[in-house]
Amino acid sequence: MDLNDIVVFTKVVETKSFTGAAEQLGLPKSTVSRKLAQLEERLGVRLVQRTTRKLALTDIGQAYYERASRIVSDLAAAEQLVMDMQSTPRGRLRVTAPIDLSTLFLGGIVADFIAQHPEINVELDATDRVVDLIEEGFDVGIRFGQLPESTLIARKLATFEPVLVASPAYLARRSTPATIEELEDHDKVLFLPSTRTQGWTMVNGDQTYELTPPARFSSNNIMAVRDAVLAGAGIGSLTEFMVACDIREGKLVHILPEWRGRKTDVHAVYPARQNIPPRLSLFLEHLGKAMNPPPWAMRGPCG
Repeated sequence: MDLNDIVVFTKVVETKSFTGAAEQLGLPKSTVSRKLAQLEERLGVRLVQRTTRKLALTDIGQAYYERASRIVSDLAAAEQLVMDMQSTPRGRLRVTAPIDLSTLFLGGIVADFIAQHPEINVELDATDRVVDLIEEGFDVGIRFGQLPESTLIARKLATFEPVLVASPAYLARRSTPATIEELEDHDKVLFLPSTRTQGWTMVNGDQTYELTPPARFSSNNIMAVRDAVLAGAGIGSLTEFMVACDIREGKLVHILPEWRGRKTDVHAVYPARQNIPPRLSLFLEHLGKAMNPPPWAMRGPCG
């Protein structure tokens, strides 16, 4: 058994091309093709159907890949463990987190971390997709809201709430609402992340109010919603971590402060392991300190 051939096969499957596998492995394309052919010859089966336009796994190839990919992943983890057992934590740390939190805060938090640990490299994948950490090879994910039942370990980092905001120019043009009911006479700017999202629920003690369409502007992109509110398109409900600096700098006005959205927890989640790599332990510790108190709650200057 040649493990190199198996590694090449899994990389061809993951990149869906010989060229992509060759680039990631640092090998000539001809070598990748030859190693896959050697593996198929040794097994006596066709693993991949080749056409001029794409590659497709055979049924046997799919079954083989599911087992082989786990072996390759275990080997990579074993190699990383050896590196982690050395005196200085080192290696790559793969992190996935929501786009808005990554854009506003995580760049600075990660920069502080790698400055303290020069032999640790961090790869931050900013996406609002729920990533399968184990399947896609991530060490840790940062997630919002209630977590589904899983084998992942969760560590709470912070809590945030949506707040009602509008630009000074919009309020000067349309007046500032004094009660929640007066929002009905105003233009609304809503973040609707999916077709299932019908609006935002605002809470004041035992009272609730639904901010629902029709809206003057709505989008499934939270940054576009923030930009629209900043530009004076209407009143929006935005998470406090997105608008804290804008409020402090006077770019937005926090209206009806007694009304807030439902609280949302922020968690760091990571696969359950018997021994957490030192680089991950260090990052979780750093992340916990950086988020307590959360950076959007700080009263100092922004930027």
